[in-house]
Amino acid sequence: MNQLAPPTVLAALLLAASGAAPAQSNADAPATWATTWTASPQPLWAGDFVLPTNVPYHLWNQTVRQAARVSIGGRRVRVLLSNEYGTRPLRIGVARIAGSSPDGRIVAASDRPLTFGGKTSVTIPPGAPMLSDPVELEVKALGDVTVSLYLPEPTPPSTFHWDARQTTYVGAGDQTAATVIQADTTLSTRVFLSAIQVEAAPATRTVVALGDSITDGNMSTVDGNRRWPDVLARRLSGEGVAVLNAGISGARLLQDKMGSNALARFDRDVLSQPGVAAAVVFIGINDIAWNGTAFAPSDPAARVEDLIAGYRQLIARAHTRGVRIVGATLTPFEGALQDTPMRGYYGADKERVRQAVNTWIRDGGEFDAVLDFDAVTRDPSHPARFLPAYDSGDHLHPGDAGYQAMAESIDLRALLDDEPAVATSAPPLVHHEH
Repeated sequence: MNQLAPPTVLAALLLAASGAAPAQSNADAPATWATTWTASPQPLWAGDFVLPTNVPYHLWNQTVRQAARVSIGGRRVRVLLSNEYGTRPLRIGVARIAGSSPDGRIVAASDRPLTFGGKTSVTIPPGAPMLSDPVELEVKALGDVTVSLYLPEPTPPSTFHWDARQTTYVGAGDQTAATVIQADTTLSTRVFLSAIQVEAAPATRTVVALGDSITDGNMSTVDGNRRWPDVLARRLSGEGVAVLNAGISGARLLQDKMGSNALARFDRDVLSQPGVAAAVVFIGINDIAWNGTAFAPSDPAARVEDLIAGYRQLIARAHTRGVRIVGATLTPFEGALQDTPMRGYYGADKERVRQAVNTWIRDGGEFDAVLDFDAVTRDPSHPARFLPAYDSGDHLHPGDAGYQAMAESIDLRALLDDEPAVATSAPPLVHHEH
């Protein structure tokens, strides 16, 4: 008389016959890694551009110490370095990570070496990123960490992030483990540091803000973490949602100069992020305003239909990947940069293009939701201008109060397509169903 196989054996036989693998227990499940902070890489531009790069010709036998405020926390961490725009191998002699203290100091007890395939030094090929091995280091949500890199060879800073709004410290020799770096100079840029990841809960979601200098936080307080994505990260703290800043000052939707155009970098900066649930697209004012200025003296005037076609490309690519995509209206800019070498940035024809683009963003129904940053920041008595309380003074970028108002206006339910379980005090914004 044949006996039936025990249930566990029978289940295994059925799985084998179907080709399916047995489910892992939670204890055996692989780690879920989420990006908690980013700085979008940029190439150095040529010396004939109107703005300086603010980096030295090269770094040699020097330590570069860079701090970053993360969004979500975790018990293990790893770091992504980038040689994306380098034309030769990038040699990292030593790399370390630690908790941050002010003025380039680290919390000594938290200091950890970073390794790459078990080695403390690494050579990164041209065009490549390099992800460190995981490090046992508990990082708190909204915590500050510092990454120190020792560069033993003459190293051009070919891959950088121009507008860090954070002080970078540079000192002679290998000071990566020093509690206090003896800095010979400071930079307002980042070099080679692209992302920080933490081991996170499987349900972690990610929101990426794709934008220009107004997302990068230009004119916000340096070392203050007052950019609008920083404020949004504070609002979402505790909800298991990472907020990543993919802003590049000077960035454009359709053209390069201070970084690759948004269509070119959308996969790298947005869609490739693990667990990405939503993208906020807040870019286009430089496409409209640069022509006829020292930024782009020979560029033709922007056309509304070209900008809309660019947004539609981003929408289609996001939806192909199942990512929610939220459009943000372009903020006022009358009088922008008029007392600088970039005068001519604003013009009546350019304002008409901005208004037409904003009308399409609000009423076109193609974004999944809309953040009306224009309505939040404009002066009701003069809608083409910033509200004075929110104006940094250059009539293009908000100050700290303006960035805070923008972030606090966001309806978190519309942003994440959530039920009211995610709290928000902001009034509902335009929300389209697809």
